[in-house]
This record gives sequence, C-alpha cells and structure tokens, in this order.
Amino acid sequence: MIIEETGVTGGVWALGNFDGVHLGHQKVIEAAVHEGRRLALPVHALTFEPHPHAVFQKDERPFLLTLPDAKRRLLLAAGANDVVTLPFTPAFAALAPDAFVKEVLLGACQAAHVVVGFDFVFGQGRGGDERTLRQGLEPQGIGVTSVPPERDAGGEIISSSRLRAAVRKGDVVAAAKLLGRPFALSGVVQEGARRGRTLGFPTANIALGALVHPLPGVYAIKARALTDGAETFCGVANFGARPTFGASSEQLEAHLFDFNKDIYGQAWEVELHRFLRPEMTFDGFAALQAQIQKDAQTAQEVFLSRPAYTTST
Repeated sequence: MIIEETGVTGGVWALGNFDGVHLGHQKVIEAAVHEGRRLALPVHALTFEPHPHAVFQKDERPFLLTLPDAKRRLLLAAGANDVVTLPFTPAFAALAPDAFVKEVLLGACQAAHVVVGFDFVFGQGRGGDERTLRQGLEPQGIGVTSVPPERDAGGEIISSSRLRAAVRKGDVVAAAKLLGRPFALSGVVQEGARRGRTLGFPTANIALGALVHPLPGVYAIKARALTDGAETFCGVANFGARPTFGASSEQLEAHLFDFNKDIYGQAWEVELHRFLRPEMTFDGFAALQAQIQKDAQTAQEVFLSRPAYTTST
C-alpha cells in the first residue's frame, strides 16, 4: 500500500474523504491535532482517491469539491503534519471492516490514536463505523475519537453534499459559510480562442474537469497562481458554454483587473466571491463587450464596498 511506501507510520490518524475540507472536516483535524499534542505525536490525515462516489455511483455530473493537490494543501493548513492518500479501488472497497482495521490501521499505519467524523463508515458494504473501530483498536490500547457534527447558525449539519448543492446553485456566499473561507476552484490555465483579448478583456481559461460545476454565469472573483507568495488579483469570471459563440464545452474564463501576463500552463486558484448574473446570449461582440464592462464594474464595486467574504458573515 501507499502508506508502506511512504514510511509514514505511528502517530495520530484522522480518517476521511475530506472532500472540500469544510468546517466539519476542519473540526476532525482540530481534534486530531489536540490528540497529537496530548500524546506528543505527529498528525497524519488519511484520505482516499478516487472519491468512492466515482467508483460506486452512476451520477456522471462533475462531483469533486477539491482535487488531490488542493485537498492536501487545505488539510496541511488545517493542522495535519502530512497527508497520505490510499488508492480507492474496488478491491480496496471490498475489504471487510475488520480487515481494514487490521491491515490498514494496525498494520500499515501503526496508529497510536484514530480520529473520525461522526458519520465515517468504511469497509465492504460500508459496514464499519465508530463501533467497529473501537472494537478493533481499543483492546490494543489505541484510542478512538469520534467528532460530533459541526452545525451552522441555523443548526443544520455542515456537509459536503450541502456544499455541492450551494455551488451548483451559484450561492457561493452560502458555500463560503460552510467552508470558513471563499469557495475556490483550481486548474491549469489553457490557451483559448483569445476572443477576450479581442474584446479588450483578456481571460485565463480553466477547464474544471471533474470539479463540481458552479451555476453558469458571471462571478466576482479573486485569483492567484499556486506558487509560494503569489499575489492575489481581483477580477470577474464567466463560467459556462459561451452561447454567444456557439460553444458547447463549459469552462471558467477569468479576467483579472490590472493584470497582463502570459500565464498559460500555470496552475491557478480562483475564488468565487459573488454570483453577479446568469449566463446570457448576446447579439454580437458590441453587446457582449458592453455587458462585460458592466460586469467588471459590478465586481469592482463588490470588492470596494466591503470584503466579499469574511469569517464573521
């Protein structure tokens, strides 16, 4: 297994898919950090790729909230000392729950303590849960912490499914409240048809692939290159199929204010701060250009009026 190859053993292990690394996931890592300090041990986050949904479900809509690299960054930022990813294959999924405990947690991980969310299940038929963990680990002197659900101000449980639903509706403000940060998408900037440059609004084009697709339309954004110390730029972005040009494939086209650099091939992260309007079809370049100008002005006003998202909202 990957764990054996990395040589990461011992310590406190936080287990989960952690897709999105929302506030509930962050509480799991926080609990693991607490145990790590108590036991003077490092904290490892154990996650799985691909997401089990991709293996078992027939829903072909883009589903992921975070790609592996982004998930790793977020888990490390939440407090994990490292992140270990196991390949989630049909054979792995067929492991009996007690075999998962024995082969993965006791064998490969050599866990000293295990932390899971309240709804964590594992093993064949999703038959393992907190009780299974306690039965397999506590007789070996290994503690298990189950973290209760994190709830929003209205008392509703914060979950990845709620987060996906908010993004698909374009409610990125609600998504930010579930995350404790703005919702962000990341990908490699691709060379497009350069229509934006012709219109006076050059864009960085990112295909989202397996990432969950936001509601088609225009957003106020902030973006940065995924390099250390990269500057953040405000801007405006359209997500959709670009019906004015008869296109059919959906992508994110981001125009950054006061920015004119060649960034093709670079990995960038784009935060969606406000949904400004739905996708529209225009009668020619002039009408589209006028609307883009209005969108850019609206986005600038969003960022000038107050921060688009703060943890106090």
